[in-house]
Amino acid sequence: MTTTALARARAGDGEAFRELTDPYRRELQLHCYRILGSVQDAEDTLQETLLAAWRGLGRFEERASVRTWLYKIATNRCLNVLRDTGRRPATAARYQWSVPPTEPTRQTEPLWLQPYPDALLDDLPDAAPGPEARYEIRESLALAFVAGLQRLPPRQRAVLVLRDVLGYPAAQAAGMLAVSEVSVNSALQRARAALAAQRAAADRDAAPAPRSARERELTSRFAAAFEAADTERLVALLTEDALLTMPPEPLEYQGHAAIAEFFQSRPWWGAQVTRLVPTRANNQPAFGYYHVSPYAPVAHAHSLVVLTLADDKIRAITRFGDINLFPHFGLPRALPHQPDPCPDMTPGSPRAAARP
Repeated sequence: MTTTALARARAGDGEAFRELTDPYRRELQLHCYRILGSVQDAEDTLQETLLAAWRGLGRFEERASVRTWLYKIATNRCLNVLRDTGRRPATAARYQWSVPPTEPTRQTEPLWLQPYPDALLDDLPDAAPGPEARYEIRESLALAFVAGLQRLPPRQRAVLVLRDVLGYPAAQAAGMLAVSEVSVNSALQRARAALAAQRAAADRDAAPAPRSARERELTSRFAAAFEAADTERLVALLTEDALLTMPPEPLEYQGHAAIAEFFQSRPWWGAQVTRLVPTRANNQPAFGYYHVSPYAPVAHAHSLVVLTLADDKIRAITRFGDINLFPHFGLPRALPHQPDPCPDMTPGSPRAAARP
């Protein structure tokens, strides 16, 4: 059937081309996301890949499968994007602080990273990785893993994904990148070394299974503490070395004291009603969070928060301040809000302290 569809597509049949490529669209988009760290760039690069494949059908020699040929095009398109700094406006995308944040635990290089909606994984085909793959699908989608990839040089990033995530042999990966096998092995060795410490930390404490009762219970407690602006309850849910980050801001807050101080320094913490709407990103629990307007019964989108869990605690809170991401998660930019008829005004509660 593939041979027949290929012949028809070469003759200009668009439906036949879709028959050839549609089975791989979702996995190609995920592949682009891993390398680029951006769901928006991944969508754009997928379209560029399919256009390049349509235009290049006459040069497809069938030495490899259609899937491998598409991965070759997609990988090289991703490397082109990474070379084009004009398409990665990290500085312009940085959050505009109304009140400067507290002193971070440390500062790093700005990291361009976006979360990946789990809704895009629902119809992902069960394409088994090659025999040389080292990572399971869930592990290779985890936010910490994708963030680690973004800190690698582009070629190392592409090599590691091709070899350790997709399981392509070194010779095949070298052919896809038009480099020597020696070059691929050298890049892979350096990339593995850079990610080794991160993977050891991830293996230390197993996260609850996605959508499990344990996960729901922990994330529900987080949402309740966050919406109540209860710093003590929130911090109690964190591991001792928990990390708060806000890509692309180069600020990291680690540990209970630093994270508590950050939230307590925010002008809206305890003074403005917050709503959390559950969603999922990178196969992890996430929330869209909204600030309720003091002037109208509406809650406006503020940020997306992704939680990284470890056993029965939260290891990391990653906040994304770009509200343009909300539509990717099926979240509106504004929600109707009905005031709580019985807010917690117990003396000493955050809401009572915030009351004029």
